[in-house]
Amino acid sequence: MSINASPSTRAYARQQGVDLDALGAATGRNTLAREDVDWHLSGETSAPATDHSRYWDVDHSTYGAVSEEPLARMAQVAAKNLAAANAMIPQVTHHDRADMRAVETFRASLKAEAQERGTRLTALAFHVKALAQCLIEFPRFNASLSADGDTLILKHFAHVGVAVDTPHGLMVPVVRDADRKGLWQIAADIMDLAGRAQARKIRSEEMGGASMSISSLGGIGGTAFTPIVNPPELAILGLTRMETVPVWEDGDWTPVAMVPLDLSYDHRVLNGADAARFLTRYAALIGDPRKLVLASTLRKAA
Repeated sequence: MSINASPSTRAYARQQGVDLDALGAATGRNTLAREDVDWHLSGETSAPATDHSRYWDVDHSTYGAVSEEPLARMAQVAAKNLAAANAMIPQVTHHDRADMRAVETFRASLKAEAQERGTRLTALAFHVKALAQCLIEFPRFNASLSADGDTLILKHFAHVGVAVDTPHGLMVPVVRDADRKGLWQIAADIMDLAGRAQARKIRSEEMGGASMSISSLGGIGGTAFTPIVNPPELAILGLTRMETVPVWEDGDWTPVAMVPLDLSYDHRVLNGADAARFLTRYAALIGDPRKLVLASTLRKAA
């Protein structure tokens, strides 16, 4: 039986001289936490608690008026997955910013064509394209760990998940082969996927297999946050509202439209230097959209 345990749990078990494989066999579980190690050390014979519900088992009505609202099934599934991911992955978030002036100027120049095409060329399309290009250039970000954590599975495609906030919960449809698509096609894909996600018409196969995902709060607000890595992906990119900041250019301060970038990554595979290089390249692509168009042309030619 393969044991799932966080790095901190494994370290604690080693310090205490506890064999996690033997403990898993004794408890009948393949996912173990520090509490299971403590249970073994206590010498208790009854099985350890299977969850931590005792921490939430509180009668809140004793403190005042309350009401109850059942969680939707999708929200329940997401809660369990996010809790497991946060417990199992040693996650770090790297923060940076990207100059959006060229993107916004380019988008403005294409406004008439966008209307003719019936497609909204949003800033998100540029972000999806830039992320796809970076995934090709930084293959360790475009990978997944095997279940036993011993093998890195490198992907030779660049599928980008786009988190969509819907009334029935967060959904993450996937833009396939974003590295090989132009900006117009990516923009059209985003519109289609997001619209069908809102209408609950998205298919399950359209939400799996992402290389990496983007969680954008730009339309709502914020200056930074820590998105949770969605396994089996190894990283996730967060975006918040574009802001104008002073930048020293050509001997003077210049107001520059910048977008905050929040890159969370799995520290078992990626480190701080990897993240810094990744976002530096990402910011360079966003800062000069011509590089995105050229990258798309080169990928198609290849």
